[in-house]
Amino acid sequence: MFDIFTGQSFWDPVIRSLVVAFVSLIAVFIIGTLIGGFMAGKTFRGKSIIETIMMLPLVLPPSVVGFGLLSIFGRNSPIGKIIEWLFHQPIVFTIWAAILASCVVAFPLMYQTIKIGFSSIPEAIKEAAKIDGAGFWRSFIFIQLPLAKQALLTGAVLSFARALGEFGATLMFAGNIPGKTETMPTAIYIAVETNQIGLAWAWVCFTIVISFLLLLVANRFRYK
Repeated sequence: MFDIFTGQSFWDPVIRSLVVAFVSLIAVFIIGTLIGGFMAGKTFRGKSIIETIMMLPLVLPPSVVGFGLLSIFGRNSPIGKIIEWLFHQPIVFTIWAAILASCVVAFPLMYQTIKIGFSSIPEAIKEAAKIDGAGFWRSFIFIQLPLAKQALLTGAVLSFARALGEFGATLMFAGNIPGKTETMPTAIYIAVETNQIGLAWAWVCFTIVISFLLLLVANRFRYK
């Protein structure tokens, strides 16, 4: 059993999953922080509709998310044709497709957590920064970000965990190509289908341990 953990067949999808989750985290952290910081405390017409659209991937079936990504970025779509013209290859069934799918499903967790963090900052602090001459970006970077540190860290950990466990949208949009797009969740599925139960258990145990540690860290940030 322990020999499985030393084989290339075990570590290849593990490393790819970690890379996909890490790159996705960087993207959703930057985008989620900017949008969450902007939306926190703001009231305008259509805000609830925009937020509902951004949160949809959290509740939609993964197959629906995957189908949506295929429709938007597929080879026959306008965006897909532009991407293929620019990079001389389609994004579908590539590692970038796995990263994009992970970004889409992880973003709602990042956005919601960060927005709550920014919303908890007292308005008096923001107003005091304005009175002292701090513009929006100066206040955002040097005052609001440090005050929302716990929310940022919690959102980052939860988003990484969500990206690491993404399965349905990734399978539809990036496929399960060994050595190219195969991640742990898709590898587990194929291992069970091909009766490689020992290998499936190895990935399952690894995923459970990593997910447990990530949630433990997130809870420590949340209640710190």
